[in-house]
Amino acid sequence: MITECSLRVRTYECDSNNHVNNANYLNYLEYARYEFLKDVGFDYLKAVEAGYGIYIARIEIDYKKPAFTDDTLVIKSRPVKKGAVSGIIAQEIWRGEDMLIEAKVTWAFVDSKGTPAKVPPQWDVPGLRP
Repeated sequence: MITECSLRVRTYECDSNNHVNNANYLNYLEYARYEFLKDVGFDYLKAVEAGYGIYIARIEIDYKKPAFTDDTLVIKSRPVKKGAVSGIIAQEIWRGEDMLIEAKVTWAFVDSKGTPAKVPPQWDVPGLRP
Protein backbone atom coordinates (compact mmCIF):
# COMPACT_ATOMS: atom_id res chain seq x y z
CA MET A 1 0.00 0.00 0.00
CA ILE A 2 1.32 3.43 -0.98
CA THR A 3 0.01 6.44 0.93
CA GLU A 4 0.44 10.05 -0.08
CA CYS A 5 0.28 13.37 1.71
CA SER A 6 1.26 16.84 0.64
CA LEU A 7 2.63 20.03 2.13
CA ARG A 8 3.79 23.44 1.00
CA VAL A 9 7.36 24.57 1.69
CA ARG A 10 7.47 27.50 4.12
CA THR A 11 10.00 30.33 3.90
CA TYR A 12 11.66 29.57 7.25
CA GLU A 13 12.53 26.03 6.08
CA CYS A 14 14.84 27.40 3.40
CA ASP A 15 18.44 28.58 3.48
CA SER A 16 19.88 31.78 2.00
CA ASN A 17 19.78 30.21 -1.48
CA ASN A 18 16.03 29.55 -1.09
CA HIS A 19 16.65 25.77 -0.98
CA VAL A 20 14.97 23.69 1.69
CA ASN A 21 17.60 23.01 4.34
CA ASN A 22 18.47 19.31 4.22
CA ALA A 23 17.51 18.77 7.89
CA ASN A 24 13.93 19.87 7.18
CA TYR A 25 13.41 16.87 4.92
CA LEU A 26 13.54 14.73 8.07
CA ASN A 27 10.52 16.65 9.37
CA TYR A 28 8.68 16.16 6.07
CA LEU A 29 9.37 12.43 6.16
CA GLU A 30 8.27 12.16 9.80
CA TYR A 31 5.02 14.00 9.04
CA ALA A 32 4.36 11.60 6.16
CA ARG A 33 5.12 8.52 8.30
CA TYR A 34 2.56 9.64 10.87
CA GLU A 35 0.02 10.12 8.08
CA PHE A 36 1.01 6.69 6.71
CA LEU A 37 0.34 5.07 10.11
CA LYS A 38 -3.11 6.69 10.28
CA ASP A 39 -3.89 5.63 6.70
CA VAL A 40 -3.04 1.98 7.39
CA GLY A 41 -5.08 1.90 10.60
CA PHE A 42 -2.25 2.05 13.15
CA ASP A 43 -3.35 4.22 16.09
CA TYR A 44 -0.03 5.68 17.20
CA LEU A 45 -1.49 7.74 20.05
CA LYS A 46 -3.26 4.69 21.52
CA ALA A 47 0.00 2.72 21.28
CA VAL A 48 1.83 5.46 23.18
CA GLU A 49 -0.94 5.58 25.82
CA ALA A 50 -0.48 1.82 26.24
CA GLY A 51 3.26 2.29 26.86
CA TYR A 52 4.61 1.52 23.39
CA GLY A 53 6.27 3.54 20.69
CA ILE A 54 8.04 3.42 17.38
CA TYR A 55 11.67 4.47 17.33
CA ILE A 56 13.54 5.30 14.19
CA ALA A 57 16.71 3.22 14.07
CA ARG A 58 18.10 4.36 10.71
CA ILE A 59 17.33 6.74 7.88
CA GLU A 60 19.02 6.64 4.50
CA ILE A 61 18.33 9.66 2.27
CA ASP A 62 19.35 10.29 -1.32
CA TYR A 63 18.99 13.98 -2.17
CA LYS A 64 18.27 14.27 -5.89
CA LYS A 65 16.96 17.83 -6.45
CA PRO A 66 16.23 20.81 -4.18
CA ALA A 67 12.84 22.10 -3.12
CA PHE A 68 12.11 25.82 -2.86
CA THR A 69 9.80 28.19 -0.98
CA ASP A 70 6.12 27.67 -1.89
CA ASP A 71 6.73 24.36 -3.70
CA THR A 72 3.95 21.87 -3.15
CA LEU A 73 5.49 18.54 -2.26
CA VAL A 74 3.92 15.10 -2.30
CA ILE A 75 5.40 12.51 0.04
CA LYS A 76 4.78 8.86 -0.84
CA SER A 77 5.28 6.16 1.80
CA ARG A 78 5.10 2.38 1.52
CA PRO A 79 6.24 -0.57 3.62
CA VAL A 80 9.02 -2.67 2.13
CA LYS A 81 9.91 -4.99 5.03
CA LYS A 82 8.21 -6.11 8.24
CA GLY A 83 9.58 -8.31 10.98
CA ALA A 84 8.29 -9.15 14.45
CA VAL A 85 9.70 -5.97 16.05
CA SER A 86 10.88 -3.79 13.19
CA GLY A 87 10.42 -2.86 9.57
CA ILE A 88 11.39 -0.55 6.75
CA ILE A 89 9.31 2.14 5.09
CA ALA A 90 10.36 3.54 1.71
CA GLN A 91 9.57 7.20 1.21
CA GLU A 92 9.84 9.57 -1.74
CA ILE A 93 9.30 13.30 -1.96
CA TRP A 94 8.01 14.62 -5.28
CA ARG A 95 7.43 18.04 -6.81
CA GLY A 96 5.24 17.41 -9.80
CA GLU A 97 7.09 14.92 -12.01
CA ASP A 98 10.42 15.43 -10.24
CA MET A 99 11.55 13.09 -7.47
CA LEU A 100 13.49 15.20 -4.97
CA ILE A 101 14.22 12.72 -2.18
CA GLU A 102 14.38 8.96 -1.89
CA ALA A 103 14.59 7.52 1.63
CA LYS A 104 14.53 4.21 3.50
CA VAL A 105 13.48 4.42 7.14
CA THR A 106 14.09 1.54 9.54
CA TRP A 107 11.79 1.55 12.56
CA ALA A 108 11.54 -0.55 15.71
CA PHE A 109 8.52 -1.11 17.95
CA VAL A 110 9.49 -0.54 21.60
CA ASP A 111 8.00 -0.94 25.07
CA SER A 112 7.81 1.77 27.76
CA LYS A 113 11.51 1.28 28.58
CA GLY A 114 12.56 1.77 24.96
CA THR A 115 13.38 -1.91 24.56
CA PRO A 116 12.49 -3.51 21.22
CA ALA A 117 9.26 -5.49 21.60
CA LYS A 118 7.11 -7.67 19.39
CA VAL A 119 4.26 -5.67 17.87
CA PRO A 120 1.07 -6.69 19.75
CA PRO A 121 -1.78 -7.99 17.56
CA GLN A 122 -3.91 -4.84 17.90
CA TRP A 123 -1.11 -2.77 16.29
CA ASP A 124 0.23 -5.39 13.90
CA VAL A 125 -1.99 -4.07 11.12
CA PRO A 126 -1.73 -5.48 7.57
CA GLY A 127 -0.70 -2.07 6.18
CA LEU A 128 2.68 -2.35 7.93
CA ARG A 129 3.55 -5.30 5.71
CA PRO A 130 4.61 -5.02 2.05
